[in-house]
Amino acid sequence: MTRLAVTPPAPPRFATTDPSIEVGLHRIFCVGRNYAAHAREMGHDDREPPFFFSKPASAAVASGATLSYPPATSNLHHEAELVALIGTGGTDIPVEQALDHIWGYAAGNDLTRRDLQAEAKEMRRPWDMAKGFDASAILGPFHPASEVGHPSKGRITAHVQGELRQESDLSDMIWTVPEIVAHLSRLVTLCPGDLIMTGTPDGVGSVAPGQDCVVAIEGLGEARFRYA
Repeated sequence: MTRLAVTPPAPPRFATTDPSIEVGLHRIFCVGRNYAAHAREMGHDDREPPFFFSKPASAAVASGATLSYPPATSNLHHEAELVALIGTGGTDIPVEQALDHIWGYAAGNDLTRRDLQAEAKEMRRPWDMAKGFDASAILGPFHPASEVGHPSKGRITAHVQGELRQESDLSDMIWTVPEIVAHLSRLVTLCPGDLIMTGTPDGVGSVAPGQDCVVAIEGLGEARFRYA
């Protein structure tokens, strides 16, 4: 019997604000419709329990990258998001203990092939190819919670070619970060290196070839990229 030896790629590693520390990613979980105004612009208007989709860790790209425009889409959208990095894993985490499991935070951009997502919704199919494609998660540097605390308010924006597209405040999230962590930990066992992209405000829109996009969060810096 012939055995195939398969060596999986190493988990991607990303910078923190401390040059001596890098973080390795495990999984990327994303929260859908976590700002009321964005839920309305996507055709929903209820405070439903948080729901999740995922991206592979290999979809993550560090801020500052120049990327090729993704295939199979003519309507690629930016989504500005607060990203939380799990440092201590667990399951069935109580809300009041959830922040103890977070190592730090970053600005992020959940890129979406909106045309593929709309088609998947219409046909009641999964969103995987709309959300989990290559280079679909742009991540700024991670800031340890020991330095920045646990941000529950602060301006979040997205600019395309210098034009303001999204502007909101973290306090406008429907489900708070502790509530998200607690809920997700009842569905999966959270592990160190898991990322949670916590949802996007209204104002999502397209990024075209040749354009740059910058997501910024007050106190957490930027996640920027450009399409060649």
